[in-house]
Order: sequence, then C-alpha cells, then structure tokens
Amino acid sequence: MAKRILLVIGHPDPSPERLCRALANAYREGAETAGHTVTTLDLVTLDIPPLTGQADFMKGAVPENLRPAADALSASDHVVIVFPLWLGTMPALLKGFLEQIMRPGVAFEYVSEGAGFPKGRLRGKSARVVVTMGMPALVYRLWFRNHGIACLRRNILNFVGIRPVRETLYGMVEAASETKRAGWLEEMRQLGSRAR
Repeated sequence: MAKRILLVIGHPDPSPERLCRALANAYREGAETAGHTVTTLDLVTLDIPPLTGQADFMKGAVPENLRPAADALSASDHVVIVFPLWLGTMPALLKGFLEQIMRPGVAFEYVSEGAGFPKGRLRGKSARVVVTMGMPALVYRLWFRNHGIACLRRNILNFVGIRPVRETLYGMVEAASETKRAGWLEEMRQLGSRAR
C-alpha cells in the first residue's frame, strides 16, 4: 500500500555533496519508484526562528512559513529524519525545527489545562532516523548508549505518538570507501521502496 512520507534533511551545510543529502535522495528515489508520495523538507532552506520561552511554545502558533511543514507532518504516514551526529546529538537546526512543529495543538495536546500526561496527536505514524557520524556506529551505540538518538526517539517522537521508530546509523563516514557508500545508498533505496 502506498504511503505518504515526510523526508526531513537536517544537515545545516547546504552543500549538495553532503552524504546526508545523498542518503535522503536515495531514500526518496526508492520510495517514489515504489509509488509512495514523498514530501521533502531540507531544513537549511527554511527560516526557523528560535523559541523564546515556555509561553511561546505552549501558546504560540507555528510560524506561518513552517505551517506547510507542520501540515505535512500531520498528513504523513511515515517520517524519515536524516542528520549528522554533532556533539553526540542532532544539530541545533533540526532541534529548533522540531521545537517549532512538535508543539501543543500540532503534535500533542493536554487532556485538561495544566494537568495530566499529554496525549500524542501523531499516533499511527512510524519513523526512521538516519544518522551519519565520524565514529564507529557500534561505539556510539555501546559506549555512548546512543544517547542523542535515544532522546529524539523517546522524548520527542514516541512522546507525540510516533512508533515504531527505527534507526540506521552510518559510522566512520569520512573514511568510507566509494563501494561502502554505494552500499549505503542502495540500502536507503531499498528502505524507501518499502517505506520503512
């Protein structure tokens, strides 16, 4: 069954040569070839204002220029987020984007004013997090306990109801051979074709 996929590229460097962009493009190619609909958001092309406080987050509206992104998130069946690991977690650009669209009224809601646990509004959606890094992926998983990605999965995506959240980590990217990179791109095409 064809799915609606939201593909988010969270690399702050606009260079088209970045591996994150190649991985995202390969995923999109595989998905579209298989008949899925893909909406791509390259965050470096968007004006993402920072939140200024709790009142802004709780009561403010999604900025008008990010409203299409929030609508695409709500309409999607599957979300793919591609980013490089920076200081053990996602770049600030991606975090700022998520703060703007994963807000009350869009991604979750409180059952009663100021009381109780919030209810996720994005239930029924799945996600894949694709991360590139300079260290071996196994070291990040075992030694660093996957902490930055675990935070994204548990505290943001699962919190708003998105599950399952699958992960694909590519380590030692600077030293990777062309053959290895080609294998990664093919893996992304296959994942895209299955909307996984």
